[in-house]
Amino acid sequence: MKRYFGRKIFIYALTFFIAVTINWMIPRFMPGNPVDIMISRAGLRGDSVNLMHTFYMDAFGLNLPIWKQYLNFWIAIFHGDLGTSIFLFPTPVLQVIKEAIPYDVALLLPSIILSWFAGNKFGAVAARNKKLDNTLLPIGYILTAVPYMWLGILLAWVFCIVIRIFPLGGGYSFAMQPSYTWDFYWSLVEHWFLPFISLFIVQFGGWAIGMRNLIIYELEADYSHYLEALGAPRKLIRNYAFNNAILPQITGVALQIGVIVTGALATEVVFAYPGIGYLLLQAIHNQDYFLIQGCFLFVVVGVLLANFIVDIAYVIVDPRTRAGMQGGAE
Repeated sequence: MKRYFGRKIFIYALTFFIAVTINWMIPRFMPGNPVDIMISRAGLRGDSVNLMHTFYMDAFGLNLPIWKQYLNFWIAIFHGDLGTSIFLFPTPVLQVIKEAIPYDVALLLPSIILSWFAGNKFGAVAARNKKLDNTLLPIGYILTAVPYMWLGILLAWVFCIVIRIFPLGGGYSFAMQPSYTWDFYWSLVEHWFLPFISLFIVQFGGWAIGMRNLIIYELEADYSHYLEALGAPRKLIRNYAFNNAILPQITGVALQIGVIVTGALATEVVFAYPGIGYLLLQAIHNQDYFLIQGCFLFVVVGVLLANFIVDIAYVIVDPRTRAGMQGGAE
């Protein structure tokens, strides 16, 4: 088992290194220069432009050779320093991201967990109910095929513009200041609900369809027919089928984490929800190298950490995996 997790940690570490390196390279291949954008917005003219350009290029280390910038980037990461935001100068990138992370956690965790449990439960029931199955199958395929951003735009148009039940844009009312009051908490929930439900609906359809197909496959397997021939209760056979069908769904979480996170980033842009996705859009518009790097770093770390947790959960849930690892160790 130690060898198994050691191998997994090595793979995740290598993936982290490659992904972060690519994320560091991408902003630097973008046309333009963040310092020039910063100076142009300040409205400077004449000799002061050259002076400020030299000052900021030196301050951000952008006048160094590219290999030295890359080396300094990794040294700074291991010291917990993600640099200073160019767009929000002189605020440190880490502080900017810390303010956005709670919104991402509040959006992603409930949507992933609730859609997984509800989708699997609903799919398992539909596999045994013909009327429900006839309804689930077409609706589930439609929901699974819907892009997160398109559904977010549709929900925003219907519930924020046409019906005007929910507010559009922001994490809470612009007329409020953060405080420990029920009015502020209710404002947070109002702004959170539509981004959450758009992520929940798409994921729910996928999990429901997947579980429905897996349950039907398991109920047609040889062991199900054998148990039925022995006179085993139908409920017992269904429990066995569900326990076997849930294992691929656990693996499916690991495979879908990246897609879900990407969908969350797009959804945050639609609703101007102040998470990492909306922050990343602002950073790209302003060519803020350091903020882009910081946002991608937290996305990569979050996806890899979630996948590692799913790997551990799979080993705990599936006794065959543990037996295989113990056999391999021997």
